[in-house]
Amino acid sequence: MSGGEVFLKLETLQPTCSYKIRGAFNAVLKLVEERGREAPPLVTASAGNHGRALAYAARKAGLPLTVYVPAGAPRTKIDAIRQAGAELITCRDYDEAESLAKLHGAGGKALFLSAYSHPDVIAGAGTIGLEILEERPDIDMVVVPIGGGGLVSGIAIAVRALSTTATVAGVEVVASSPFTQSLAAGHIVAIDVQPTLADGLAGNLDPDTITFDIVRTRVDRIALVQEQQLEEAIAGLVREERLIVEGAGAVAAAAVLCGSINCAGQRTAVILSGANIDPGKLKALI
Repeated sequence: MSGGEVFLKLETLQPTCSYKIRGAFNAVLKLVEERGREAPPLVTASAGNHGRALAYAARKAGLPLTVYVPAGAPRTKIDAIRQAGAELITCRDYDEAESLAKLHGAGGKALFLSAYSHPDVIAGAGTIGLEILEERPDIDMVVVPIGGGGLVSGIAIAVRALSTTATVAGVEVVASSPFTQSLAAGHIVAIDVQPTLADGLAGNLDPDTITFDIVRTRVDRIALVQEQQLEEAIAGLVREERLIVEGAGAVAAAAVLCGSINCAGQRTAVILSGANIDPGKLKALI
């Protein structure tokens, strides 16, 4: 269908069913290594997957965690965060959750750990790029979902360091495309976030994020996908590959399927970044 060779990177099979475990564990291990028993409680904002991964890592390290989440976060993600022992605080949307979590951290009683704008979180995500090039050093392009930019930043850094030929393409949804609009403006701009099946990608960028400059200088292009294209990709992955993939996790596959990313004649790695979709929603899509 794509006219090229397509390889799927299955981050859906991680312990918390998304790539977020990489950055969360890396950040927590680094913190414990540096501060030992003096490591502080943690606080974060999350659409679900980062919160679940950080709750998993914090529990392993014995650190308290508070997670600010948007009211519309999928039940499967919320339940998993709660089961891992973190305190949940529900907010209007992701933008409010991130703002309140940062204020919580600024109060000095907990350390705010961003879901995407943190060097250790980005480095953890970058190990995906290392693994792809280790297994397929001849890969021509890596296609990556973009929300806050932590995943694509880490992968782009790794790919640029190890390959002189491979390119990195990011994918946003039309309903929430802060990088597309900010890059066009030349600086971070606020966008009007619309409802989307890719809940894990929805929201504005933190004005202080370190990912904007990384994406601007290291990511070769960003494509957009519509909601219907995303729906078709999720259903197609179940039908053809027997894989469960959430909305945010399927945007890269959607871009290849609909042709907004042209990979004809190329060897392309497509990141399936997460599987945490509510069963009822998945059933309806199928």
